[in-house]
Amino acid sequence: MTYHIDQNGFYGEFGGAFVPEVLHACTEQLQQAYASILESQEFQHEYRSLLRNYVGRPSALYEAKKLSAKYGARIFLKREDLNHTGAHKINNALGQVLLAKRMGKTRIIAETGAGQHGVATATACALLDMPCVVYMGKTDIGRQMPNVERMKMLGAEVRPVTCGNMTLKDAVNDAIRDWCCHPQDTFYVIGSAVGPHPYPDIVARLQSVISEEIKWQLQEQTGRDYPDYLMACVGGGSNAIGTFYHYLDDQRTHLVLAEAGGLGSDTEQTAATIHSGSVGILHGSRIMVLQDADGQIQEAYSISAGLDYPGIGPVHCNLAKQHRAEVLSINDDEALNAAFELTRMEGIIPALESAHILAALPKMHFKPSDIVVLTVSGRGDKDMATYLKH
Repeated sequence: MTYHIDQNGFYGEFGGAFVPEVLHACTEQLQQAYASILESQEFQHEYRSLLRNYVGRPSALYEAKKLSAKYGARIFLKREDLNHTGAHKINNALGQVLLAKRMGKTRIIAETGAGQHGVATATACALLDMPCVVYMGKTDIGRQMPNVERMKMLGAEVRPVTCGNMTLKDAVNDAIRDWCCHPQDTFYVIGSAVGPHPYPDIVARLQSVISEEIKWQLQEQTGRDYPDYLMACVGGGSNAIGTFYHYLDDQRTHLVLAEAGGLGSDTEQTAATIHSGSVGILHGSRIMVLQDADGQIQEAYSISAGLDYPGIGPVHCNLAKQHRAEVLSINDDEALNAAFELTRMEGIIPALESAHILAALPKMHFKPSDIVVLTVSGRGDKDMATYLKH
């Protein structure tokens, strides 16, 4: 059994491409083109060169000695916060804009929640001379203003979204509407492992550099290329699938996901989709979603803008359904406490998204011999207003 995508664009029962007729040709064109382009020697040479010389990869794998002593295992932090633009999002954005250019597209659109994907896409577009429009919920604009200003400085147009609760789901809705109106010249750079096939696989392939590096970095530091535990936060799931990619079928490694519990997975103020959701269709894919008895999508809530999404990528839905991954729900207060703990113990200020997986550490039962790799997906600069408030 494999946990990778099948030839029809599904992970088990999850995935697929459920799109309006106007976008059928776009997704069909992308399905036919993406694999051969991403696997081509020309693409790989340019992409790998940019990752090395522009993004600053490989990102460090740091053994957190104080954290290890407290939680009773060898804990390594995969430092995606050290990438150019401050998160893992740049790996995917650069790759997708390169893909768009090779497909002859002349305009880029994107959605963003916490702003990191928007900043990464705006950065890639500035570098590669592509016009860029980023859709962002008005609520998120208010709580992520530094990233909004960064996008504008990079030359992107930031379009506020005022429908729904004005967060990530609503930004995706408006981006899809734009794509429906401009299917010929526009490429939609999706920031997470969600959306219609082939987007989850595109994002997985581009983010897989994370686990690719973990393998040889662990070999160098521990003498073996696999951890006992691999841990990542999950909203849509791009940093998580990047962290897991090369270990999906390696049963020696226990996979752990942390989703945003908000005020509690048993309340209406949550984004804990695996714990509180059910199977439905959202943004072109069959996934687990937060919905009412009539199938209407419910508003998600999290203190973290990047995890404030009522769905989760199909690969992670399947990992949870097949019990390949352990999924923990982390509440706002637990994430905040974990963020301050890492800051004081290791001198690393994490993004609120990453703080959710750090908060999973007290819930784990490690042995002293266990090797644990935890991905710090982004840095906390963008969340300083929230940290100061608390």
